[in-house]
Amino acid sequence: MSPQQVSIRPVVSIILPTFNRLKFLRPAVDSVFAQTFTDWELIVADDGSQEETAAYLEGLVSRARVKVLRLAHTGNPGAVRNAALQSARGEYIAFLDSDDVWLPQKLTLQLASLRCHPERGWSHTAFAVIDDAGNLLTGARARWWPAAEGWILDRLIRMETVIAIPSVVVRRQLLEQVGGFDLRQRMCEDYDLWLRLAALSEIDGVHETLLLVRSHRDHFHKDPIVFEDRGRALEKMLAASTDRALHSLLRRERAKVAAGLARTQAVCGGRWAALHTLVKSSQYSWGYPEWWLRGAGAAARAVTPASILRVARYLVGRSRGG
Repeated sequence: MSPQQVSIRPVVSIILPTFNRLKFLRPAVDSVFAQTFTDWELIVADDGSQEETAAYLEGLVSRARVKVLRLAHTGNPGAVRNAALQSARGEYIAFLDSDDVWLPQKLTLQLASLRCHPERGWSHTAFAVIDDAGNLLTGARARWWPAAEGWILDRLIRMETVIAIPSVVVRRQLLEQVGGFDLRQRMCEDYDLWLRLAALSEIDGVHETLLLVRSHRDHFHKDPIVFEDRGRALEKMLAASTDRALHSLLRRERAKVAAGLARTQAVCGGRWAALHTLVKSSQYSWGYPEWWLRGAGAAARAVTPASILRVARYLVGRSRGG
């Protein structure tokens, strides 16, 4: 198949959301056209970008295999991806962010591996990290992330493995089974989806580095929203869980996330928000006093007021059964 040909129903639908990122969008799109596997469609979902990006997207419309969706700005990445998913026709769905870059063999190797493992409903790859200029990072931020495989739900819950959303290819049937992105998630919409996929299917891991993830400085700060989103995702799993061991693991991790949220809120000066988090999430601390001793207790000390510290000690005592 020539680079300009595509079947009526493409094998892969590529979902690419963007908002005012023209500098990085160009190389992201170029990396799609550089793929050695060519039976794909690219759906660019524009979340209300300004004129310069809009003009570039206008030019993309004339290229074969490209569809551009112009959306009213929402600032919700899950909503933008869901809009693109509604237009997708492929047997497989692949995700790409507008500031990241695929290597040319990515789709070829992932699809070949998935076809060798029909029991696995989704796939991801190893990835490396680059800076804004496209240079591989060195030092602490240059960690290479391998690709886990098999049943990974427990590891995902414990955050022992990382899945970059632009590395993922998922069978359409599995994605439809679990549903799209949860619009309540503001920053961890991918983690929420991974949990649902991992609960139903093994994941295929391609160990070659086939993705370059661009690191911006704001990627590495601790935002309370991250803890809130992760807690919400775990609560959804808790509500649906009937397995005793899984339920216990989810409660433990939910307590850990609550402690992290309270600690972050305290550091950011939200002492009453930290107190509210401690009280509201105390139900998850029962049986797991270590998290309150190391997490919520530390958050209360950071908050400083004696009344909040007393509440935290009370919660720790109650979780011990005292």
